[in-house]
Amino acid sequence: MGKSVLRDKSYQFAIQTVRLVQWLQAEKKEYVLSKQMLRSGTAVGALIREAEFGQSHADFIHKLSIALKEANETEYWLCLLYDTNYIKEVEFKQMQTECKELIAILVTSIKTLKLKTKN
Repeated sequence: MGKSVLRDKSYQFAIQTVRLVQWLQAEKKEYVLSKQMLRSGTAVGALIREAEFGQSHADFIHKLSIALKEANETEYWLCLLYDTNYIKEVEFKQMQTECKELIAILVTSIKTLKLKTKN
């Protein structure tokens, strides 16, 4: 399999998510929101990897669609962590930018795949 920007970006985002959660739990003693963030932030890449071996074209699209939902949920948790002063603006903006890029790539990929299915 060739190099995949989506696969690589989602993996790097998962690493950033794990590191953020480790910091939140060690320094801020925050366990509830951080666990939600960990679950959704790492699920994006896991679902993209799962999609690679989808049983069908429709299954591939379905897995990417779920990854998109998880990315959107992750952005929610990031906003909540920022608005409740658990993370500073610098960390928030950096992770939100990465998250929005993943969302944009997933949206474009899903739309392209659906168009190919129609034709």
